Amino acid sequence: MSSYATRRTQLETYFDRTAVEAWSRLTSDAPVSKIRATVRAGRDAMRATLLDWLPADMTGLRLLDAGCGTGALSVEAARRGATVTAIDVSPTLIGLARERLPEIAGPGSIDFRVGDMLDPWLGRFDHVVAMDSLIHYQAPDIVRALAELSLRTDGSVVFTVAPRTALLTLMHAAGQFFPKADRAPAIVPITEGALRRRIAREPALERFAVGRTRRINSGFYLSNAIELRNGRTSPAGERR
Repeated sequence: MSSYATRRTQLETYFDRTAVEAWSRLTSDAPVSKIRATVRAGRDAMRATLLDWLPADMTGLRLLDAGCGTGALSVEAARRGATVTAIDVSPTLIGLARERLPEIAGPGSIDFRVGDMLDPWLGRFDHVVAMDSLIHYQAPDIVRALAELSLRTDGSVVFTVAPRTALLTLMHAAGQFFPKADRAPAIVPITEGALRRRIAREPALERFAVGRTRRINSGFYLSNAIELRNGRTSPAGERR
């Protein structure tokens, strides 16, 4: 997965050096530009969608927040009782996540780590969430990443991709004219139909089927949520 590794290194540089201040503000309540305000609203809506696809009561369940950023989704999952392993390539974002971590009432907990979400030493999980952490990769790398994650996931893998649309193409072209601080890292638009076919052809994903999907469109935020569900589990994530 050399292309995956190369891209991961580029993302680490971006999030840990180039855009530290921008992402710190975006993931807080601080005032942001109108462009980033639409991104913030879109990310909030996407996070709510992915959380809605997880069990309401996660007591006793292990969750991998793959590409956790500053940890907002991890906190909500822990409040439901989940034991969360939250990992990101950026030491700075993980540092912010630890600083912002509120007190978690109940049995839930979060272990923030710096590293690769595909590290097999992270162990097994009931559910995996990869919110906007695979949108920077080509389709073959996305499917290989999903395959590796599925090998140690008993319930579902929910993730997002950037849909290939004329609007997204225009938005990215227009983005070149905005100040550098308002630009997102390069995103790879994906055709959902082609991605589904790749998933269907991947032997490691034969136990999983594409479940729910939902597109979130909020100004300069456009992302498509996809659920991969283990055939032995119900939509709510509980084993049959």
